[in-house]
Amino acid sequence: MAELLLEILSEEIPARMQARAAEDLHRMVCDGLGKNGITFDAARSYVTPRRLVLVIEGLPLAGPDVSEEKRGPRVGSPAQAMEGFLKSTGMSVDQLESRDTGKGVFYFAVINRKGRPTAEVLKEVVEEAMAGFPWPKSMRWGANPQRWVRPIQSIICLLDGAVVPVSFGPVTAGNLTSGHRFLAPETFRVKDFAEYLAKLRHAKVMLDPIERRHAILSGAEALALAEGLTLKSDDGLLAEVTGLVEWPVPLVGSIDDSFMDVPAEVLITSMRSHQKYFSLLKADGSLAPRFIVISNMETTDGGKAVVAGNQRVLRARLSDAKFFWDTDRKHSLQSRLGKLDERLFYAKLGTLADKVIRIQNLVGAMPFLSLESKTNALVAATLCKADLSAEMVGEFPELQGIMGRYYALNDGLPAEVADAIAQHYSPLGPNDSCPTALVSVAVALADKIDSLVGFFGIDEKPTGSKDPFALRRAALGVIRLIVENGLRVSLLALFAEGHKSFESPLSADAASVGADLLAFFADRLTVALKEKGVRHDLINAVFSLGGEDDLVRLLARVDALDAFLKSDDGANLLVAYRRAANIVRIEEKKDGTTFTGHADVQLLRQDEEKALEHALTDVGQSVKNALATEDFASAMAALAKLRRPLDAFFDKVTVNADEASLRVNRLRLLAHIGSTMGQLADFSRVEG
Repeated sequence: MAELLLEILSEEIPARMQARAAEDLHRMVCDGLGKNGITFDAARSYVTPRRLVLVIEGLPLAGPDVSEEKRGPRVGSPAQAMEGFLKSTGMSVDQLESRDTGKGVFYFAVINRKGRPTAEVLKEVVEEAMAGFPWPKSMRWGANPQRWVRPIQSIICLLDGAVVPVSFGPVTAGNLTSGHRFLAPETFRVKDFAEYLAKLRHAKVMLDPIERRHAILSGAEALALAEGLTLKSDDGLLAEVTGLVEWPVPLVGSIDDSFMDVPAEVLITSMRSHQKYFSLLKADGSLAPRFIVISNMETTDGGKAVVAGNQRVLRARLSDAKFFWDTDRKHSLQSRLGKLDERLFYAKLGTLADKVIRIQNLVGAMPFLSLESKTNALVAATLCKADLSAEMVGEFPELQGIMGRYYALNDGLPAEVADAIAQHYSPLGPNDSCPTALVSVAVALADKIDSLVGFFGIDEKPTGSKDPFALRRAALGVIRLIVENGLRVSLLALFAEGHKSFESPLSADAASVGADLLAFFADRLTVALKEKGVRHDLINAVFSLGGEDDLVRLLARVDALDAFLKSDDGANLLVAYRRAANIVRIEEKKDGTTFTGHADVQLLRQDEEKALEHALTDVGQSVKNALATEDFASAMAALAKLRRPLDAFFDKVTVNADEASLRVNRLRLLAHIGSTMGQLADFSRVEG
């Protein structure tokens, strides 16, 4: 069995594209081999900033012989049909077989192909993969028509040590490559993956991105510990830096004390976004005047010149940030509100100034705010978008809201207002913290509900995988804000208030927008609770009752339903309910009618049907009383009392009695079971 070694060496591949590129190369080459009937034992792909590598082990030197059978036209078909079939198979009529298929006699072509050499197949597969490689962005270089992410310098393609002459653009594969661009740029020959890996290591290249990631993290943590500091966790930056270096060398540098009065978020963002530096923290969690840079170079002076150069560049970057900070504080947030009239929120939904007015209206309708809290929330709602015209936010858009908090405190506003300005975009995702202060919660809710109502109102809803306005994230944010804070609010009431706040009428009316959004929230709630082990069918069973828009109450119902169905009584009652529902559905279809209303007690003859009717009356009232006090556990416990009389009914009573009036009465009794249980949930939607 043979080994394939494929390396595509190019100019630097953007870090964000590397992992996907390694997966695509693995998939495309392996799929191509599979289509040609060539199997293998194992395949691994690697990526560095300059090279894509694929290793496949256990390849045969030739593919298997293949026998393929094609059915052709019926015997006696027109000549034109026969000519097309013969052309597609490359055979003559004499070489075809005639077979009776039971539906007539047809021609069959049995095509036997000898297995092709694996090297020949590999050349085609690799060239096809490279020609159709799905780079997000690619380029031509020189006069070549072929496209790649960056100009290709060399290709290695070795099968069992022999070169497979893969060709792409001006480059033909060989057995030569080179090491680190600066530390070991000389070319060297390889014969297999083991030698390739060893020589690369000697040439200052860590091929495995997992190894590079570990080297960066462990090296940075060691440097931080030596300084008596800790490394600020940043998985995104770690992944990006892993894709920027082939031979990581962590170094520690200093931040000038003159910049340390600038907010820590600004310093961290500037170092992260522009310089790809890791921040270090003191024991109390505050930012330390140190940073870690991951160099791609080993130097004779231990990195002193590299650190000095990075500190010089950082001073220029932070000088800009400090200038923005000092300049922005000369203007109050209130004075920036006029700029919101110049900023469009969305063409059909007005300006940001319009959005702020709508947020104010929604905040005023929040039922959980006290008078004092509502006052602060309205101030925060007024100013929540004001920092968008600040110089700092223009430079670092990701600091919107955060800078608003600093500027609000600088203006002497209450901390509660400042925090609400900072947190009104939150939560941004499942890993983002959720505001808990009611003022912050109110403004965050209002901002998200306004966007949801607006875009649904102009029919700009998410479709498939497309969600350009992040409405799914907004809905999940609303769910978290309500559920995690236990807020008793009516979603439909908030949607209606949001709809009313639009000065220009939306294309959809308030009722249809509310209904669409409630269905949208049902889907999002299913997604949000899936990781917590909450069954989606139980959420659907409660949501489908209609009109339930209090998420706290809804989840209490779901929890009670879940506990009930896990009990023996609940599980058995569900089986009996389904039996009853199936009988009623079949008979309604047969009769072309519906069996509604209560059973006539005068027509109840057997003790078992009398007992069931009595139980339904008692349980129905108990459920109604429990629902009035939102005691869902008691409501479920009441339902459990139906199990025994229902089991006895099915055991002793013939539903489809010969006497028509008796049959209809018993079917109404069974239908009553569905309506009684339907007060709590639509049990027809419960799975399992």
